Amino acid sequence: MELRHLRYFQTVAQELNVTRAAEKLHMAQPPLSRQIRQFEEEVGVALFDRVARGLRLTEAGRFLLDQSLQLTQRLEETLEGTRRIGRNEKRWFNIGFVPSVLYGVLPELIRELRENDGDVEVGLTEMITVQQVEALKSGRIDLAFGRLPFNDAAIVQQVVMSETLVAAIPIAATPPKAPPTAEDLARQPLILYPARPRPSYADHVLSLFRAQGLQPRVVQEANELQTALGLVASGLGMTLVPASVQRLHRDDVRYIPIEAPGFLSPVIMSYRAGDTSPHLARTLAWVRERLHG
Repeated sequence: MELRHLRYFQTVAQELNVTRAAEKLHMAQPPLSRQIRQFEEEVGVALFDRVARGLRLTEAGRFLLDQSLQLTQRLEETLEGTRRIGRNEKRWFNIGFVPSVLYGVLPELIRELRENDGDVEVGLTEMITVQQVEALKSGRIDLAFGRLPFNDAAIVQQVVMSETLVAAIPIAATPPKAPPTAEDLARQPLILYPARPRPSYADHVLSLFRAQGLQPRVVQEANELQTALGLVASGLGMTLVPASVQRLHRDDVRYIPIEAPGFLSPVIMSYRAGDTSPHLARTLAWVRERLHG
């Protein structure tokens, strides 16, 4: 499948008439009709119903039109950004992040970068900490926010803040009269995330229990924070999340404080050693000033 085939389909789907679509595409009708038939064969389902006065989109065709228009719009934006960067009008600055930092400092940083530095095109890539290491070393990202420390001479890591953990429990559950201790938490069914790849935040949570000689009762592992919270809402168990996640309001989940000294989750900023980019320097200075005053 080539991009031109998608463009042919979109034009025919919007016109619902092969003759008008062919005129719009500056091509003859017979080859366009053949291209559309071949495209349907490649997709494997009928995209159009042939009716007396032309064409009508099938349900599958309507879905493909909607989704493909979003894809091509994103592609056009990406190509335009590429042209600006290639003309030295913009510099590409990509940030890798773990999902939980979206509820903390990252949104404010993104606004700062986009509003106050018009020379930079900011990209965002969701990835866990171990993926951030290789992405930084390969140059796919320029800065990362994760929650795990690691040792690599090519990467500089700085803890920019530490968050207390809170327990997420079903809204229907009766909240405890006092904040649960680490021993109390170890007795509760625990939903752990992310399940893979490892090591990850899940291993950090397990290490907090083990440091106190406790073995938590893990009943389920989930790959995503949202999935873990959904499992909590279903009554399967509780999960531990950084305090900033409380900004993610859900009607079916309650967040409660815990009485467990040391149950913290750091936010760790990582970047390439020796990176002398002025934009990176300004970004690091903003983060340090914002979080440390």
